[in-house]
Amino acid sequence: MTVVDMHTHFVPENWPDFAERFGTPDWPWLRHTGAGKGMLMVGDRDFRPVYEALWNPALRLEEMDRDGVDIQIMCATPVLFGYDRPVDHAAEAASIFNDLGLEICSHNDQRLKALCQVPLQDIDASCKEVSRSRANGHIGVQIGNHVGLKNLDDEGLVTFLQHCASEGMPVLVHPWDMLGGERMPKYMLQWLVAMPAETQLSILSLILSGAFERISRDLKLCFAHGGGSFAFTLGRVENAWRQRDIVRQDCPNPPSSYTDRFYVDSAVFSEDSLRLLVEVMGDERVLLGSDSPFPLGEQRVGTLVREHSEFSSERKQRILGLNALEFFGL
Repeated sequence: MTVVDMHTHFVPENWPDFAERFGTPDWPWLRHTGAGKGMLMVGDRDFRPVYEALWNPALRLEEMDRDGVDIQIMCATPVLFGYDRPVDHAAEAASIFNDLGLEICSHNDQRLKALCQVPLQDIDASCKEVSRSRANGHIGVQIGNHVGLKNLDDEGLVTFLQHCASEGMPVLVHPWDMLGGERMPKYMLQWLVAMPAETQLSILSLILSGAFERISRDLKLCFAHGGGSFAFTLGRVENAWRQRDIVRQDCPNPPSSYTDRFYVDSAVFSEDSLRLLVEVMGDERVLLGSDSPFPLGEQRVGTLVREHSEFSSERKQRILGLNALEFFGL
């Protein structure tokens, strides 16, 4: 059985000083603080402590061997997106990070694969970078779940998703730039409350707007972190669709009927939560994703699926690897 962890992150060990290069402040950079350790910075502000598995492919492979993972698919940490920057700056940064990601994968390109990023504030530039990255060896693209006030049902973003479908480029949607930050200054509440809400907002934006009616079924679309709070609140959404015409005005079919249009990863950290997720989505729509190597990720990748007390071996095989092999065409 091939085990595929399709949601991991990377940060390059070094990259250009974008603040100096572009003459604008508060770009992310990596401050190395000691052997194998660092602090991801945004300008002069500490953003997140990190360690070398993010940039050291040899260590990544050691950790994969420890956890029985055959293939790992990595994507940039979302703070690197640059969606609020001038498009030429964001496009140049995206191409640099994308090339550096492939450089990490070149250590063992049979086991390490990468998703690209794009300057999503400009659709033409994003389509161009997706096409370039696909030709260079990226197997998919990671995007943030919104650009400013634009959710995924924005016509430009729908156009981008259509382009990905036509290019055969799978899309991972990752929450970022979370809502309500001023009310959640402590305890990582933005990650614990707002991040799942952001992902649910993305999914419902596509469903209730009717966007899925306009997007090709060829699109391979996956939402991180188990789809956020979507599975648990789908009953509430379904009830609202049936009871209120303002909910269903642009959505011709029950919201639950759209679960065959997207996938989710398995990063939910609880047997009960994973059971519900599989019941809602179907076991063919859940992919192993660890969110490693961050502290909020699964610390021993695949343990939740492997040790699930109610899943058959066939179900475990689908989630641990078969679904991802099909999703990414590996």
